Amino acid sequence: MFENLRRQRALKRVVPGNGRPLKRFRWWQSLSRALFYLRLTAGDGRQSVWAVDVKHGRQDSNGHVRAHLYLDGRHHAESRLPAVFPVPGGAVEVRASSFGLKRCHYVTDDGAEHQLVPDRDSAEGRRAHFDRKHPALSRWTGAVSAAVLVVALLVLLVQLAEQLTRPQEIAQYVGTFTSPVHLSGWANTAVGLVTAAASTERALRLRYSLLLDGGAG
Repeated sequence: MFENLRRQRALKRVVPGNGRPLKRFRWWQSLSRALFYLRLTAGDGRQSVWAVDVKHGRQDSNGHVRAHLYLDGRHHAESRLPAVFPVPGGAVEVRASSFGLKRCHYVTDDGAEHQLVPDRDSAEGRRAHFDRKHPALSRWTGAVSAAVLVVALLVLLVQLAEQLTRPQEIAQYVGTFTSPVHLSGWANTAVGLVTAAASTERALRLRYSLLLDGGAG
């Protein structure tokens, strides 16, 4: 029920596009722009190409990042994120995290989900190409990213537990917890950078976990 209400609110945020042409992806936009495609075939055999364009660092006057939907290269609609765009046979759902997109899927009317295809020149497209060319190494890279986030989460939890049990008012009831891990300032910075890199790698594959990626940012 809650999901349906959220979906209906997102649909109401969609506004018509202005027909401007879709600009090609440039290499310097790799970390600031996401571009995904969806090809749909109508009952009469006519094929249409839909594109979702999101510029991560660009916000509107209200501080919201917006997703833009293009049909056959022309601006068709736009909405602030999270966005739900109605398209033939279903809807395209777009959601962002602190490190990129966590969702860009075509959801059919019968509930089937299909991730859109990233532009070849985008960071997501290059990561997908790497996965196709080197599947074993790609799986290893993904496993390392997940492991980094698990370790970072554990470090955060033990440090937080020490801080929470330090006040005497709390320690007299639960005791004082001493963290087995004490990192210097530069070490904490390094952990933060590695964690951000791991979450960014996962975002390039549209992987997201509230516990792991949410805790990272």
